Amino acid sequence: MKRLKKFLWLLLIAFVAIQFFHPQKNYSTAPSANHISKVFNVPADVQDILDNSCNDCHSNNTVYPWYVHLQPVDWWMSSHVSDGKEELNFDEFATYSLRRQFHKFEGIVEEIKEDDMPISSYRLIHRNAILSADQKEKLIHWSENMQNEMKAKYPPDSLKRKQRPA
Repeated sequence: MKRLKKFLWLLLIAFVAIQFFHPQKNYSTAPSANHISKVFNVPADVQDILDNSCNDCHSNNTVYPWYVHLQPVDWWMSSHVSDGKEELNFDEFATYSLRRQFHKFEGIVEEIKEDDMPISSYRLIHRNAILSADQKEKLIHWSENMQNEMKAKYPPDSLKRKQRPA
């Protein structure tokens, strides 16, 4: 019984101690000069969907819920945001190569069709981020239109994935 009590005290001390260590937050106060809207037409209804369901993990500005101030939740969320931004960042989209931009639009279509975005843990807590069938269709249609515009504007070789040697 003494060991259990000692263990619980150590656990409590460790829990309190980790509350003082937080990763850097994903905040940006200025509009991005490299935002996707600088190079592609993003209609207001599509931007609303991106703002509501995508940008917390795929932009330079995350809206954090109150519980992010508790560890280890903050570390977990920071990891998700970092991974999301690494995969696709709408605030840095203009810096991507043509090939990467094209394939990010392909990825948006694929992720939405497979119901992989927003991720299930995000949808669990952010019920308003769940995409309706109409919202999914708008995002898919917009992404496919952007791909078609790119195909019409740029040489096909600039949009194809580079073949790796066998």
